[in-house]
Amino acid sequence: MTDFTPETPVLTPIRDHAAELAKAEAGVAEMAAKRNNRWYPKYHIASNGGWINDPNGLCFYKGRWHVFYQLHPYGTQWGPMHWGHVSSTDMLNWKREPIMFAPSLEQEKDGVFSGSAVIDDNGDLRFYYTGHRWANGHDNTGGDWQVQMTALPDNDELTSATKQGMIIDCPTDKVDHHYRDPKVWKTGDTWYMTFGVSSADKRGQMWLFSSKDMVRWEYERVLFQHPDPDVFMLECPDFFPIKDKDGNEKWVIGFSAMGSKPSGFMNRNVSNAGYMIGTWEPGGEFKPETEFRLWDCGHNYYAPQSFNVDGRQIVYGWMSPFVQPIPMEDDGWCGQLTLPREITLGDDGDVVTAPVAEMEGLREDTLDHGSITLDMDGEQIIADDAEAVEIEMTIDLAASTAERAGLKIHATEDGAYTYVAYDGQIGRVVVDRQAMANGDRGYRAAPLTDAELASGKLDLRVFVDRGSVEVYVNGGHQVLSSYSYASEGPRAIKLVAESGSLKVDSLKLHHMKSIGLE
Repeated sequence: MTDFTPETPVLTPIRDHAAELAKAEAGVAEMAAKRNNRWYPKYHIASNGGWINDPNGLCFYKGRWHVFYQLHPYGTQWGPMHWGHVSSTDMLNWKREPIMFAPSLEQEKDGVFSGSAVIDDNGDLRFYYTGHRWANGHDNTGGDWQVQMTALPDNDELTSATKQGMIIDCPTDKVDHHYRDPKVWKTGDTWYMTFGVSSADKRGQMWLFSSKDMVRWEYERVLFQHPDPDVFMLECPDFFPIKDKDGNEKWVIGFSAMGSKPSGFMNRNVSNAGYMIGTWEPGGEFKPETEFRLWDCGHNYYAPQSFNVDGRQIVYGWMSPFVQPIPMEDDGWCGQLTLPREITLGDDGDVVTAPVAEMEGLREDTLDHGSITLDMDGEQIIADDAEAVEIEMTIDLAASTAERAGLKIHATEDGAYTYVAYDGQIGRVVVDRQAMANGDRGYRAAPLTDAELASGKLDLRVFVDRGSVEVYVNGGHQVLSSYSYASEGPRAIKLVAESGSLKVDSLKLHHMKSIGLE
């Protein structure tokens, strides 16, 4: 299959890009002017107005961190995709940048879909993304028509870019509509690209391409096919090497699996983002050595993208509001990203994703509660009104008898709260939203290993923002990310024990600074 990779990019303008960008900026500004901030994040990335989804184009370039994201600038539900943009020198103080991409070429007339950024051998940056059209020309009833595109920035600040056009067409006889989200890296002397594909027989695959010049690409092979025949598409693929504790190189393949069926605690979300660890040799297929594992066990996590800076593999995910009701849709904005996390391999050989060290710089002040003991069915208020905080807590499991114990966050006077707890009956950490008055409910549960349970201790870092919670278990061995739409009034945090006692060795509460995007 070589006839769908042109010798040079195919550029087919149909609209004035500058005019489209100006319209998009006006659309975001109109919604931002009316935005309700009751759940708008203080220290997570979100658009000023409108809908966002996948993180895109993540990079550190010329002294600045850049986060792009899928943006619909004309509404708070998914629509024609643009690329929003924020940047920072330190990952703590962010500023809004001009919208980078709006649909302006024939191949992307219905959306500038997800993609990545890569720095070449000369230190210059290049964008790769998917151009999206509806196959029937007007809506999704006829499926997708998607191709891969490239663009070059106009300046070192990445405030604008010039589209170069299509570099990989879609062999429609080999593909069932889905064909998107390019990831590019270099191994040896060769550049490689992979993206997600739904094959003609509706199997979720990642295809592998190679290039010497980053412009002319050649099809190599299927890099990976998901073994589950229910999985028909692997969105937002990721692929990178990582060293284990003995210095051996492994490869991590990541993707957001569409079509997987719920099974026990697994795959509870509409679509589920996860990874496998294995090996890969250039030109070959990925050989998994583990089963599919979730990046994040929460209600709202999807489409993660990682990038490597000075040996650190850093990842952002999208907190995906897939299930109605989605009350922030009424507030002029919808969707936020997670905190940035660093990916490492733990001593047990599994992935660990902990907040990057820079996040400690968001701490404004610290209240040290020391050790706390709650008697049978005990409760203690940790904070009367906590809008944006981080809590570090170590539970002495061996000295606690409670069936469930933990933190009720966003606890309001109407009795609503979200519960972050250790459940001793199932040996898992749960985020339970059954008592919330707003939004989708349900609970999610993250497993602990036998070794973690046997240790008798449980470390939790709980990041509470105005409308969300992220729970990092034992240094990021597991994570849960969920929206939590607090009711009106003060938002207390309570430490509670159910049907037994609780011993907490230490508990610190940090008030968090704004990242400057409010």
